[in-house]
Amino acid sequence: MSELDNQTPAQAAETPPAAKPESKPAGRPKMMVDLDPSGQVTQREPDRAKRQFLNYAFYKLDPAFRRLPRAEQTEIKAEFLAAAEGWVTDAPVVNGLIQRTYSLMGVRSDVDLMLWRIAFDVREFADAQARLNRTRLMGYLTQPYNYVSMQKRSQYVNRVEGSGHGLEVLPGQGQFLFIYPFIKTRPWYKLTPHSRQGMMDEHIYASAPFKGVRINTSYSYGIDDQEFVVSFDSDTPQEFVDLVHRLRYTEASSYTLRDVPMFTCIKKELAEILEELS
Repeated sequence: MSELDNQTPAQAAETPPAAKPESKPAGRPKMMVDLDPSGQVTQREPDRAKRQFLNYAFYKLDPAFRRLPRAEQTEIKAEFLAAAEGWVTDAPVVNGLIQRTYSLMGVRSDVDLMLWRIAFDVREFADAQARLNRTRLMGYLTQPYNYVSMQKRSQYVNRVEGSGHGLEVLPGQGQFLFIYPFIKTRPWYKLTPHSRQGMMDEHIYASAPFKGVRINTSYSYGIDDQEFVVSFDSDTPQEFVDLVHRLRYTEASSYTLRDVPMFTCIKKELAEILEELS
């Protein structure tokens, strides 16, 4: 996969008949190429716009918890639920905190649940985890994976859709969320801007028919080990499987260094997930 953003770009408006007497089939959307991605020519200033940070936090339950008395389990889970939900409900609305919860039980062996947190201040994630650490359930939970990323304008899509598009995530729209960290090969960055844009045009055009999959691309340069974290909201897993399969045949796919592990997350309320844990 690659640097797809939240939505495929709008198709260009048709040319008036007077200017174009013979109609032609619609082609790939025409993009604007960033000719100075390193900024060395223009020396443009850094973009200090307020952006959302994203945290995908995965947890695994120690089976020892299931051997506790049932009443004690119930009490401990209620404490954890209050701490997790309190991160959002206790904060001022202006903080813009968002949390979505997902189960991975039955679809992966190394994780049981995932908390998708979104905030405008990355320090909010430390507060969220500190709240959980003070609960007894965290004594039975490990965290096999934890990813941090940030929203930013896409140089391949948002330059044609408007400067503000794609800077905020609309999370948890589908019944499933498919997530993976993503790294490009270094030769990708050595390509000319026109070469990269052409490959991305093909990549975006190939994905256009998959209307049931909403793509969220976030960036991790310098703040985590991967370069991107991509997540896909959908109600239809089969459509996502077909999308990924089709994109394997695009030229940009050959510049993928790593795009694993891949997670299939099932959207559920946290109370329901905790009930299913034991």
